Amino acid sequence: MNKKILSLAVAAALVAPGAAMAEAILYGKLNVSLDYANVKNVVLPEYGFATDANGDVILDTNGNPTLVRTEPGVDFDGWGMSSNGYIPGEGRASRIGVKGSEDLGNGLKAIYQVELGINLNDTNNNVLSNSDSITYRNTFVGLAGDWGTALLGRHDTPMKISTGKLDLFSDTMGDYNGTVGFRDLRADNVVAYISPSLAGFQLMGAIIPAGGATGGGQGLNLNEDSLAGAYSLAGIYSNGPFYGSVAYESLGNQHFNTQVASLAGNNCPVETPNVANRDPSDPFTSTCAYTDDDSTAWRLGLGLLDWNGFSLTGIYEKRDNEFPSGRYAAFTNPADGSFNTFFPGGPDEVELWQIQAGYAFGNSMVKAMYGQADYSSDYEFGPSAVAAAGGDLAGKIASDLYSNQIETWSIGFDHNLSKRTKAYALYTAVDADSKDTISATQWDGFSVGMMHSF
Repeated sequence: MNKKILSLAVAAALVAPGAAMAEAILYGKLNVSLDYANVKNVVLPEYGFATDANGDVILDTNGNPTLVRTEPGVDFDGWGMSSNGYIPGEGRASRIGVKGSEDLGNGLKAIYQVELGINLNDTNNNVLSNSDSITYRNTFVGLAGDWGTALLGRHDTPMKISTGKLDLFSDTMGDYNGTVGFRDLRADNVVAYISPSLAGFQLMGAIIPAGGATGGGQGLNLNEDSLAGAYSLAGIYSNGPFYGSVAYESLGNQHFNTQVASLAGNNCPVETPNVANRDPSDPFTSTCAYTDDDSTAWRLGLGLLDWNGFSLTGIYEKRDNEFPSGRYAAFTNPADGSFNTFFPGGPDEVELWQIQAGYAFGNSMVKAMYGQADYSSDYEFGPSAVAAAGGDLAGKIASDLYSNQIETWSIGFDHNLSKRTKAYALYTAVDADSKDTISATQWDGFSVGMMHSF
């Protein structure tokens, strides 16, 4: 009785006054873990120009200065909680929410949900602050009926939803987002439709009208004006232990352009105040990095779920024109610190796959996963950019950035203490070709934790 009263009180505070609610449900999940991790090169190795016995710079076969490692990288090897500080992997995704509906008659009802992400441990690298932020998760209003569900607000994209059930390590150190690197997005400004299930088949679609906002942290862009500059589609089949899904997602190029870059297009200015010897054929500069291709992805998921206690899942994803993270400042001139060399921000193609297996017996489950991600690019660096960055090593950096391979595996054990409380332990390892040139791309760790749902 007290729980129902509390649910109604919280819902009344969060929704419009005077709304007639048929139900209001308070729910949530608390998830925290104690973790040990070894993370390679959280401080990257340092490089300098190679010199001979006379102190003269050694040139490579192309006449460019040769860089050599002058200082080793520094690793992190220690304890933390739930992906805080240097502890790698995805966060543990604790949340609290209120959801409900109102009967509108004729088989139609209004629905709503307000869900907040909360933290049971440090997330701002200050363990004494007690001031970690609260974030919004899926929060929306909508209508539902025999025809399906339509909603507006903040929500997981259909691609993310399509394989959520296939990750046996979800919301732990072994989560497939923080290991293999699948692209799961929760978007603002979502207009979504979810069909009813027909013989196990269900369709989903979502569009994102951005209103001039961008998806890559690039500020406002007046050319990001489309009703569906980004969209996501998925089809799901779920019938007994059998599960299958296919999804497609497109993020428009204007999501990743600043307004200056968007207005200039491919005619970005070459002259910049802090970059020397730019290659005129290279449109990417420190002030203007124009993205002219949409970032697209498609995903296939297959699963046999809880068939006599046994589960087997597989996921494949292919992304083209991986969206940039902005300009990548790869080097500072070790001779005088006068300039940086900027590389464009993303590989041309990414292929990812993972298989998982689990066996449940009594109140426990043993499980394992293995996956790979391959990044590749056809981008060719201009001669002046390579020379400025230090010749041969620049090619290695470029290769590690855009032609990188990641390999990962996990083993785990779950034990259900009750229907709502689970304890778990797992070991996860991630290995990458780029471990010497990109921070924290090789690590392994052990995690013990507990989840409680209400």
